[in-house]
Amino acid sequence: MMHTGATQQGSTQAGDKNAVRPFHVNVPEAELTELRRRINATKWPERETVTDQSQGVQLATIQALARYWATDYDWRKIEAKMNALPQFMTEIDGLDIHFIHVRSKHENALPLIVTHGWPGSVIEQMKIIDPLTNPTAHGGNASDAFHLVIPSIPGYGYSGKPTTTGWDGPHIARAWVVLMKRLGYTKFVAQGGDWGAVITEQMGLLAPPELLGIHTNMPGVFPDDINNAAFSGAPAPSGLSADEKLAYERLQFVYQKGIGYGYQMGLRPQTLYGIVDSPVGLAAYFLDHDARSYELIARVFDGQSEGLTRDDILDNITITWLTNTALSGARLYWENKLGYFNAKGVSIPVAVSVFPDELYPAPRSWAERVYPKLIHYNKVEKGGHFAAWEQPQLFSEEVRAGFRSLRSDVAKSDVVFAKAG
Repeated sequence: MMHTGATQQGSTQAGDKNAVRPFHVNVPEAELTELRRRINATKWPERETVTDQSQGVQLATIQALARYWATDYDWRKIEAKMNALPQFMTEIDGLDIHFIHVRSKHENALPLIVTHGWPGSVIEQMKIIDPLTNPTAHGGNASDAFHLVIPSIPGYGYSGKPTTTGWDGPHIARAWVVLMKRLGYTKFVAQGGDWGAVITEQMGLLAPPELLGIHTNMPGVFPDDINNAAFSGAPAPSGLSADEKLAYERLQFVYQKGIGYGYQMGLRPQTLYGIVDSPVGLAAYFLDHDARSYELIARVFDGQSEGLTRDDILDNITITWLTNTALSGARLYWENKLGYFNAKGVSIPVAVSVFPDELYPAPRSWAERVYPKLIHYNKVEKGGHFAAWEQPQLFSEEVRAGFRSLRSDVAKSDVVFAKAG
């Protein structure tokens, strides 16, 4: 399955469905010209009738984004960064899976698969590649090195778009195990935030013998009764600690006011033709993820900067536009039959990092209750929902610390995948 603006080079045997093929991104200039034309042709509404963000993405913010996108933004910069990395395609269960695979120069590196979320792509994880594969250049030790696999979720970026139902979180989790084994990794760990956290916990539930443990920055820790109460809008149950009450109130806000996009995509994803047809419509929809992330992004377009740049934000929106994956990505919400934030019953080792501006700060008490093998729990001083993207150094330090205790379980093993790059 080929996408516009992408090339695949080389293959082993023709017809070998397990082949791992090199991949490069090459967007025709005409597509970038058309994108700018569409941005400039946007039909704008009037401004919001409030002075805050309570009605959604503010007109001044999205118009500042559009001006920059149509004039100064340069897609070729991120395209070159992607093409400087070893990228590949392989077919799993009839679908092409795109992934970045960077092997560390340190021979005892721990294999790690990292999964992005919505509204996202592998671009979110690119800043953590060098800190994790080459830790000695970033204040770490050689003993903390990882071999890194970063796949595009089916329907996102350059992975294939499912044409039938069934590509839900558990299916993707099974596919990731197939991918890691296909690359020759006999022992590995997994990490994720947002959808990546949901998928990674499903890998933990599968508990294949190759998977040593998982790390999450959006852990599913809410007991079912508390999760259901938050969803219903009920007051916080009595007997909660201060940390638990804060997590409850933050989750309740997410359910009541902060996750409208999730309900829309979960119920009627095919109706979202507007974000397929309008670049600005897509950008506004993607910006309005959660209140704290939006504040971070809005600041950038107001001349400030913390963690993310204007290019970071537009790279992630533009890859979705160029691959036309707004709807195929949205269907993952429709496919989902699981809770996002509730405890799932993962019994393998779990590491948890709590970033203060996440949707909710997961309390240690609940993490200890729901993960019987909690090997790491730490609250960091800054960062939000898109932690790898916003705070790559802090995030990388957390991933190293989180998996450190599992490294003794990894013996030197022959890896059949040739070193890339």
